[in-house]
Amino acid sequence: MLGFLKRPVVVTADINLNIVALTGVGLLSRLWRLSYPRAVVFDEVYYGQYISFYMNRVFFLDDSGPPFGHMLLALGGYLGGFDGNFLWNRIGAEYTSNVPVWALRLLPALAGALSVPMGYQIVLELRFSHCAATGAALLLLIENALITQSRLMLLESPLIFFNLLAVLSYLKFFNSQKHSPFSPRWWFWLLLTGVACACAVGIKYMGIFTYLLVLGVAAVHAWHLIGDQSLSNVHVFCHLLARAVALLVTPVVLYLLFFYVHLTLLYRSGPHDQIMSSAFQASLEGGLARITQGQPLEVAFGSQVTLRNVFGKPLPCWLHSHQNTYPIIYENGRGSSHQQQVTCYPFKDVNNWWIIKDPGRHQLVVSNPPRPVRHGDVVQLVHGMTTRLLNTHDVAAPLSPHAQEVSCYVDYNISMPAQNLWRLDLVNRQSDKDTWKTILSAVRFVHLNTSAVLKLSGAHLPDWGFRQLEVVGEKLSRGHHESMAWNVEEHRYGTSQEQRDRELELHAPTQVDVSRNLSFMARFSELQWRMLTLRGEDAEHKYSSTPLEWVTLDTNIAYWLHPRTSAQIHLLGNIVIWTSASLATAAYALLFLWHLLRRRRDIHDLPEEDAVPLPLPACARLPAPPAPARLAARF
Repeated sequence: MLGFLKRPVVVTADINLNIVALTGVGLLSRLWRLSYPRAVVFDEVYYGQYISFYMNRVFFLDDSGPPFGHMLLALGGYLGGFDGNFLWNRIGAEYTSNVPVWALRLLPALAGALSVPMGYQIVLELRFSHCAATGAALLLLIENALITQSRLMLLESPLIFFNLLAVLSYLKFFNSQKHSPFSPRWWFWLLLTGVACACAVGIKYMGIFTYLLVLGVAAVHAWHLIGDQSLSNVHVFCHLLARAVALLVTPVVLYLLFFYVHLTLLYRSGPHDQIMSSAFQASLEGGLARITQGQPLEVAFGSQVTLRNVFGKPLPCWLHSHQNTYPIIYENGRGSSHQQQVTCYPFKDVNNWWIIKDPGRHQLVVSNPPRPVRHGDVVQLVHGMTTRLLNTHDVAAPLSPHAQEVSCYVDYNISMPAQNLWRLDLVNRQSDKDTWKTILSAVRFVHLNTSAVLKLSGAHLPDWGFRQLEVVGEKLSRGHHESMAWNVEEHRYGTSQEQRDRELELHAPTQVDVSRNLSFMARFSELQWRMLTLRGEDAEHKYSSTPLEWVTLDTNIAYWLHPRTSAQIHLLGNIVIWTSASLATAAYALLFLWHLLRRRRDIHDLPEEDAVPLPLPACARLPAPPAPARLAARF
């Protein structure tokens, strides 16, 4: 019974020395003197700010991509004990003693180092020789552009790592398909493929190209599975379901999870708040939330409100008016109504306050009980500080002559009667009986006489308009746009009928005691939309370049310059690697077309086993490689 004690316990391990050596050299090349230079290098000036925001739980918006990559960098700062206190204001600034430079650069460096053995394994999984795999890994190892990016607080290195991991995982999954489908190994590599794709997309949107590549190859393989007569219908369905769960559902869930963690961590008001909607701002601690807490939810006749444009472009702004009037004659010779100016002002100001008036009553206070304003109600908007009513008429706007001028009506005793009735249109209503709600409701004001809609044109008025943004009346026939929607941001129930008392009331802060929160999906949807739309509006970066410039190595980027010794860090590709890769790619494409044409003529230059039929990948037909150098260890 105890005979096993008479024999030694033997554990045999196969160790691929190629992988061990490549990993060791990769770590050495990426981690050696990682803290040098101890100064802000290139885009560390931006990513460092985001790390500080994470450390201080302050909300920010970066249109360069989703938040997963930023959270990875912040994780390094958290593990290194970074408190977020550093002024990231210029490239070359020396790091203070409280900044753990080594820890902040560690995760990108590890990602760059592990990419080297991963490249080796990818070539092996494609059934090429170990000599070819080692050569490919060495090219990754000594490529100076990759080394440069791996040793800094940047996102390119983690992005490349997860791209390679997604490809490697799918190849390992595919190669285990014939021998052990639905085994733990099979499930592991399939799920890891989905996780890696989600991480790649979650770092930068460039990762979506790798994701589409994997989905494309998986779709081809799924199509061949459907045509495999040796599999039962149930078996085929299970294969398709497993791929759908791992490659579609899992990446979507993880992508949402990245944003959930991001929004959970960043719960405080920050410098990017104004880009977001009033409802989003009110969900953050501090900032707008301090102002809007405790405001009445339903807007009633007599309410005092500030109206923020939902579109918020080119700047977030509020409906505004002041004593100044439009000039009688514009610079281009056109005439105006000479009425009081109405603009959109990008700063909080007492002249942003308006009173919602019932056209059938003279009172400018909220009755008891309050009468809420509903969809379809006709209202008048009274400017709080001047008591003039919002008006529009058949006069061309100053900068948008196709639209109507919007003003506050001044009675000059001429034949231009007031046209100050507006119909309230709740854009996001659930029913036609919905009430107008603070922050939550997006509304349009439709002019009763002309059917024009109150709209932010986005044009900056000249000096006579103090460079504020133009507001116009746009005809409904031109369709709906977010620039036509407004929401109540600050709100109080008016109690003062006298103008002097009302002015004091408008200057007073709003009441505070209750907060409003958006759901996660509402905040995610808005944040995702803002990221995509802001990215599309960015001007060309001063360091931007065309793909051809990098193929020919006609450009480089100066990352850092030592202030005393003139030592420099440049991002520049290895001329031998890049030139040989470009020539090899071109040669492969020409050879592929040549052999394709000859096979079309029924001339077979290559053996059938080497001619891989499209669209199957090369791993489907190429012969297995010879055994690598291995070390058998006995313990």
